[in-house]
Amino acid sequence: MPKVLIAYASMSGHTEQMARYIAEGVRISGCEAVVKNISKIKDAAELEGFDGYIFGSPTYYRDMAGNMKTFLFLGKKVNLEGKLAGAFGTNTHDGGAPAMVLETMEYIFKMEPFSLGCFDLKEAALDTREGLRSCQDYGRVFGEKLGK
Repeated sequence: MPKVLIAYASMSGHTEQMARYIAEGVRISGCEAVVKNISKIKDAAELEGFDGYIFGSPTYYRDMAGNMKTFLFLGKKVNLEGKLAGAFGTNTHDGGAPAMVLETMEYIFKMEPFSLGCFDLKEAALDTREGLRSCQDYGRVFGEKLGK
């Protein structure tokens, strides 16, 4: 069974909630999903052994969270080349962090970017039926791509 790491940065809890919804979609596809706050990942070895990676960061001041930048340096120590990569995040008025995270995954880590690209969601939409479904669909399609 393919295994996906969903690692996220979250200060308000919104990106964490989004990570959990995405994980539900990954599980619906038949894959295993491991959800971790990046503050709990201390060693590059904890990033090994996954078939796909989805990293999440909220957008703060038109940038990714500072601790996500630090976390991405940790990812550089692991061979992630060719692995499926996705990115997501929340924002209140201006997104952008998920695109920056996915670009790092693609161009620095040489990972395969997920065909749906990055997923950016307004915080206000997170608690709606559409927000929940969008998160689950992102995870499900990611998992289906891994399962093929």
